[in-house]
Amino acid sequence: METKQGTLLSVQVGMPRSYRPDGDQEAWESGIHKVPVEGPVFVGATNVDGDGQADTKSHGGPYRAVLGYSADHYPVWRDDLEMPDLPYGAFGENFTLAGLDEESVCLGDVFRVGDKVIIQVSQPRAPCWKLARRWGIKDLMTRVFDRNWGGWYHSVVWEGMIEAGMPVTRIEHPHPKYTIAF
Repeated sequence: METKQGTLLSVQVGMPRSYRPDGDQEAWESGIHKVPVEGPVFVGATNVDGDGQADTKSHGGPYRAVLGYSADHYPVWRDDLEMPDLPYGAFGENFTLAGLDEESVCLGDVFRVGDKVIIQVSQPRAPCWKLARRWGIKDLMTRVFDRNWGGWYHSVVWEGMIEAGMPVTRIEHPHPKYTIAF
């Protein structure tokens, strides 16, 4: 097995909140607006403490407990979107991960975060219209799809405390042909 290691650069959470109508668009509710967590936080079977979802049919739960996104994409996005201060969590992710991306992460991969927490890649993430609406960029969802940079969901195999700066080490790689990009 190829050992792959990344770093958990940032952890973000956000609770659902209501957004007012904007022009001809209706009011909406979402938990896509994430803010960084300072210090340790508990990651459980269905989410990171302090995180929530407005649409629980499409987000959250045991197979979508944690959304991961590659920090390596941020320099490109900051340039393309002309948003040099685009913060980690901008794509609705809980974990912003350096050294891991859709080409290197595969379905079923199991990672250890720090010394104790175990997460498993459960499915690719296809962002919905709320990402574009959150940033006011109508074609953002299309841009994400075109680059194939949607991120990926994890289930939590072993719960525990995590924090930014921890190593993220792949410990099982059962399906190397099935990258998230694939």
